[in-house]
Amino acid sequence: MFPGPLGHSLAGRALEHGTWALETLDIRSFARDKHRSVDDTPFGGGPGMVMRPDVLDAALEAATAQAVAARGERGRAIYLSPRGRVLDQDLVKELAGERSLILLCGRYEGVDERVLEKHALEEVSLGDFVLSGGEPAALCLIDAVVRLLPGVMGNVETAGEESFERGLLEYPHYTRPAFWDGRQVPAVLLSGDHGKVRAWRLEQAEAITEARRPDLWSRYLESRPAPKVKKRRATKAAAQPSNPADDPAGTAGSNEDS
Repeated sequence: MFPGPLGHSLAGRALEHGTWALETLDIRSFARDKHRSVDDTPFGGGPGMVMRPDVLDAALEAATAQAVAARGERGRAIYLSPRGRVLDQDLVKELAGERSLILLCGRYEGVDERVLEKHALEEVSLGDFVLSGGEPAALCLIDAVVRLLPGVMGNVETAGEESFERGLLEYPHYTRPAFWDGRQVPAVLLSGDHGKVRAWRLEQAEAITEARRPDLWSRYLESRPAPKVKKRRATKAAAQPSNPADDPAGTAGSNEDS
């Protein structure tokens, strides 16, 4: 499963160039019986199987030893779990600053709690849904972290314009042709006025975030002077034609309600 998609595109090129490294350990290789068993039935009863602490402990000790030998420290150790802290861009930035990460990918009903305690594993989740295992979640986490490493993205300005970087979802994008399928690119983007373009993009990002992610919008308002945001949006609303037919350039609303 690894490197999988991480072997392609930006992450793949960075892996080839040595910007980051990936080492995988097969947990089954640390099993202690001829069947290479890594799980057992849960104490207290219930469905499913639980990954054994002795097997996981051996795997984590080996991973720690490799990390220390290669980079001088273990770094943060993470267990991909639906009950963990939800992965967001702030956490991704934190992880991108680490010299080393150890990611434990669980299976079945989960892992024995004692191994999480012993190794002080942080629990991180992709969201409120359940996967068959932690591997797809680990791939997503690694991809998000790797693209923030120096030299991975060709245009470093791109990162600052993406969703969540300013606490907002991203504004709409357009490219050639300017008129396509009866739809016109908003006139402000063709104006050449960079100040107006920046203002339009901020307004669009705010409107989309407010409509689609009220949770993000509330945090955004808390981190900024709310009267200033409201004043800017009120001014914009007053400037919009009330009737789309009065706007021959087709810019009224320009995706604000999309």
